Amino acid sequence: MKRVIRREEAAAAPAELRDPSFSAAVIAWQKKFGRHSLPWQQTRDAYRVWLSEIMLQQTQVTAVIPYYQRFLDRCPSVFDLAEASNEEVMALWSGLGYYTRARNLHRCAKQVVEQYRGTFPSDPKLLQELPGIGRSTAAAVAAFSYGTQAAILDGNVKRVFARVFGVEGYPGAKAVEDQLWLRAQALLPEQDIESYTQGLMDLGATLCTRSSPACQRCPLQTKCVAFRDHRTAELPYKKPKTKIKEKHALMFLVRHGDLVLLEKRPDSGIWGGLLSLPEYQGMQLSSDVAVLDESKTFAAAKDFAARYGEIKEISALPAMTHVFTHFRLEFKVIYVRIENTRDSVQESGASWLDIHGSQQAALPAPIKSLLIQLATGLDL
Repeated sequence: MKRVIRREEAAAAPAELRDPSFSAAVIAWQKKFGRHSLPWQQTRDAYRVWLSEIMLQQTQVTAVIPYYQRFLDRCPSVFDLAEASNEEVMALWSGLGYYTRARNLHRCAKQVVEQYRGTFPSDPKLLQELPGIGRSTAAAVAAFSYGTQAAILDGNVKRVFARVFGVEGYPGAKAVEDQLWLRAQALLPEQDIESYTQGLMDLGATLCTRSSPACQRCPLQTKCVAFRDHRTAELPYKKPKTKIKEKHALMFLVRHGDLVLLEKRPDSGIWGGLLSLPEYQGMQLSSDVAVLDESKTFAAAKDFAARYGEIKEISALPAMTHVFTHFRLEFKVIYVRIENTRDSVQESGASWLDIHGSQQAALPAPIKSLLIQLATGLDL
């Protein structure tokens, strides 16, 4: 494997921030105690490394592994992913959340094939120009695939730096983050960049955790300001609290036998590009979706479902809540069972899905859970 060494980042960092003993401690610890058996650690294929890094953004390793393996079974190369349909990609991603990642993943694969003939560039700056790849992800892909010397700064690394160096302020604030980047660049080692990068990730994920950090086993304990000053619970500073926004929706679960009516959502917005239950747009919803006037919601559901068949049963399901990064969605679902279906489905752009196939469909997690519950005969 050809190694690509880019030392300008470390050279540009302030000399007073450099500390070779820091990287030496991280590397030695990672080689002895770090994680070595994760599926994406068994390869230097940039496609597989990139796929894992995108999936690991804001998602736990245990949740990522089955999705990573499923993607590789269907799309073993970047060419396969580029050729896959949008529906296939969204179905493979369904349940992993943050669906913009899936859309960017598909766009990125196509661009790598078209622009780089299927070979990911080794330069982090070029990687950053691709859809869905930020500065830290670009550095990780370059380091693990090509041995490129580049600094990462994900959430775990920010926490390690904030505690070890006693960084004041919220790490997500631009001024604080800029300082953390300078430190990340200054601390880059001259060699063993793969072990160093993985070691920082492992420290944050396994020892320097948000709560109850295992300081006694940390190789950086003697350097750690937070440990010395008994501030591990305080550092890093938490994000300033803001009132979480709420959004509300009324949806219809129209069922005919084992089939349920679904509509594809717009590519942008909540659950973009996924199949979901039809959402009613014609009513100003109450601030508390759980206490919406039942007669109005039933009337709306009947008007909608009557286009597709003869209504035999209608009932309201308990209000549901799904929390996104920046807001909380509260939605109410009206269940309608119909018979003698009409030909309105093709005209409306909707489609029928067998509820027994909902596990493999490109559905939002709460909707998928609801349909699986329906398929297994459990009470809704």
